[in-house]
Amino acid sequence: MLDFTSGQMSAILGHSHPEIVATVQRQVATLDHLFSGMLSRPVIELSERIAASLPDPLERVLLLTTGAESNEAAVRMAKLVTGKHEIVSFARSWHGMTGAAAAATYSSGRTGYGPVAPGNIAIPTPDSYRPDIVGAGGELDWRRQLDLAFDLVDAQSTGSLAACLVEPILSSGGVIEPPPGYFAALAQKCRERGMLLILDEAQTGLCRTGTWYAFERDGVVPDILTLSKTLGAGLPLAAVVTSDEIERVAHERGYLFFTTHVNDPLVAAVGNTVFDVLDREHMDERATHLGGVLREGLLELQRRHEVVGDVRGRGLLQGLELVADRETKQGADALGADVTRRCFALGLHMNVVQLPGMGGTFRIAPPLTSTEDELALGLEILDRALGEATA
Repeated sequence: MLDFTSGQMSAILGHSHPEIVATVQRQVATLDHLFSGMLSRPVIELSERIAASLPDPLERVLLLTTGAESNEAAVRMAKLVTGKHEIVSFARSWHGMTGAAAAATYSSGRTGYGPVAPGNIAIPTPDSYRPDIVGAGGELDWRRQLDLAFDLVDAQSTGSLAACLVEPILSSGGVIEPPPGYFAALAQKCRERGMLLILDEAQTGLCRTGTWYAFERDGVVPDILTLSKTLGAGLPLAAVVTSDEIERVAHERGYLFFTTHVNDPLVAAVGNTVFDVLDREHMDERATHLGGVLREGLLELQRRHEVVGDVRGRGLLQGLELVADRETKQGADALGADVTRRCFALGLHMNVVQLPGMGGTFRIAPPLTSTEDELALGLEILDRALGEATA
């Protein structure tokens, strides 16, 4: 089975990478778990390497387990440091299924569970393929959209805006990449209101998009960065990274985020091995090259199949959206499910995002260790599945 999802967007080095296997076997026989307040050598080393890979002033690291947990810790920190409680996120966001993370998640999972934490506000997702605010040529007018969004934020706020929590590329939202310039403008909106900018790079961090971190393209540096999925290459490892100043204020105010598996040595050792491989193999450059190969293959599928409405994304995180009609962009939900089943039967694991009002969008995220031949095989299977499903 060829996996075009990297095991739920996590296994960036593929499944059972020999160096990851060796690290787990060695570390589990040495030291796997400690009291969370004790710092082991793997934890200190990984924290230093994460900080060294990031621009100033991001230099303080807390190691956790899951993406939801890292976002919980980040939101909790932002609220304590700012003394405020309101959190702004994209309307198609996915940040996790626990308290504060779920409250900032809008793409699904909100119905039927009662009220979430007060103060959560959604803003429109800047979707260039399905624009809501358009310019004279019908293109997304994201500056006007952002201005209108924060007019509404200001109208709803009680004067307690703490942070904006967003993904550089919305993965579960349908692989939506905000246009160049958007995040710089968003960061300015945050500064004007005394808000912190939290970027969730669960799926985009560590070379997947062709740079070590997706935010590098936009020339912005978040106040708080959260990492997960890719950091552990499939094992449960996450991190919150912030500045010395924010950490200092949080510490002075008694910041507390404490779980059984904070700072576990076993997964920290795995994280160090992930950094070893990414560094040695120049995986950012590899993702750029392979991403170009994958993108060209997907564009060829778009030329061959009328049901392919859009191809988007960056590096080895690409989206392919299916539609019933290219002109109206009418969704093709049943088709997406059918193509997914056919791909699986042919030996290719795919993931399709199906949200109301959209066609089925495939999230295509092969491991960074993929070969061009493996990408070609996956594209060949997807081509065949599309042909069979629309025959």
